[in-house]
Amino acid sequence: MPSTLVHVAVAGLIGTALLGHYFDLKGILSVMGLTAFIDLDTLLGIWIQGAHRAYLHTLMFPAVLGVLLVWDVYVRDESYLVNRWGRYGVRVVWVSIVALVVAHSLYDAFFNGVNLFWPLHDRFYDLSGQLLVSDQRGIVQTFIELGPDGETAKGTTKNTHYYTGVDPTRGPEPENAERVFHIVNTGERLVLMLTGFAVVVYRVFDVRRHDLSPE
Repeated sequence: MPSTLVHVAVAGLIGTALLGHYFDLKGILSVMGLTAFIDLDTLLGIWIQGAHRAYLHTLMFPAVLGVLLVWDVYVRDESYLVNRWGRYGVRVVWVSIVALVVAHSLYDAFFNGVNLFWPLHDRFYDLSGQLLVSDQRGIVQTFIELGPDGETAKGTTKNTHYYTGVDPTRGPEPENAERVFHIVNTGERLVLMLTGFAVVVYRVFDVRRHDLSPE
């Protein structure tokens, strides 16, 4: 499964691209920090069965944030966000929401699954798969399989457990249970992680070198 570091690195790439001239250290750290935040449901899973990859990974969480953002900025007579941080604050918040969805919730959905619509619909969706073109089978995709031999929709919070270093087993933990904290478990993700952090660091120093402060 992708580690929090990989999620944060991907969020760094998204934030660097979408923040534009509003990019600064505080803004990009906010984007990356919110993306990392939803992994806290790992800790909830210690006490609440099935909480990991459900309670905070759900798409309902960024949806609520998006609704609040629209309500505050476009519906209220006076926006708290705009008054407090100006257009800079609006950009940071919506970019953070995009990064949260793409760099974490959907990213995890393509690696072993996420309870995408909890609590409205308690079902983990596993979008792991591949897309290929075959000279015999044509275009083949296995990300979404609804037939009897493969189901995209998996278990629920009652019968699904994702092991982590802090919560390695479901139920009572045996004395010899191994705690594995994933950092990077594929070469592709190592390249992605290093690229993400390198881009953010370069952009931070570039902004400071040219004194490009966001308006």
